Amino acid sequence: MKLNLKNPIIFFDLETTGVDVSKDRIVEICYIKVMPNGNESSHTMRINPGMHIPEQASAVHGIYDEDVKDCPLFKDVAKDIANDFKGCDIAGFNSNRFDLPMLAEEFLRAQVDIDLSRMRAIDVQVIYHKLEQRTLSAAYKFYCNAELVNAHSALADTRATYEILQAQLDHYPDVLKNDMEFLSQYSSFTNNVDFAGRMVYDEQGNEVFNFGKYKGERVDAVLQRDSGYYAWMMNGDFALNTKQVLTRIKLRGFKK
Repeated sequence: MKLNLKNPIIFFDLETTGVDVSKDRIVEICYIKVMPNGNESSHTMRINPGMHIPEQASAVHGIYDEDVKDCPLFKDVAKDIANDFKGCDIAGFNSNRFDLPMLAEEFLRAQVDIDLSRMRAIDVQVIYHKLEQRTLSAAYKFYCNAELVNAHSALADTRATYEILQAQLDHYPDVLKNDMEFLSQYSSFTNNVDFAGRMVYDEQGNEVFNFGKYKGERVDAVLQRDSGYYAWMMNGDFALNTKQVLTRIKLRGFKK
């Protein structure tokens, strides 16, 4: 089914040095931008992560230090990528848990002003797991009746994700709506405030801590009562996005 788009949508996939959002880096980004009129453009970029690519990561995606030694750093291309993403909805496979937090972290390191949390994010894996419980290759076989060639190649995975979402709309017409707002909400897996889930929304919509000694307590109340906790988190080994969100809540309290 052709996607019913009000905004352009970007399907994207990352290959990285590992799975630690705060420490690992992107080595390849691929995205397909689909316009409301159906026109598509695709981009694949190798990135020099500025660090050694661990052998176990290279074994998965096939990208080695030698392959990226002459490639740009993320900060060198971050503004161009951000310009492509602005004004778009975004989609991926396991993107809400990994690719989106990783990309947000890289933008913050590059000091590029783009707030991915404000974009409608559709996670095709979440839709799939809610309805079928499989992997990307199995999802491609199930929905598209084809074998996924070159799995863990960013372009192959990104193209497969795009095709799977279209097939999911055909397969579940009574469950899924061809509407990006609906799909974004349906594929939301968490009630996270920050991408890492250190803070979450409670049933009343308040931000509360999701870890540590203040778990379950409102963030704004803790920051007012224990000013040292803010400094501890800002100096700690937390994701940049977590620190950004925490600062935003703290500044909101000053304005009140």
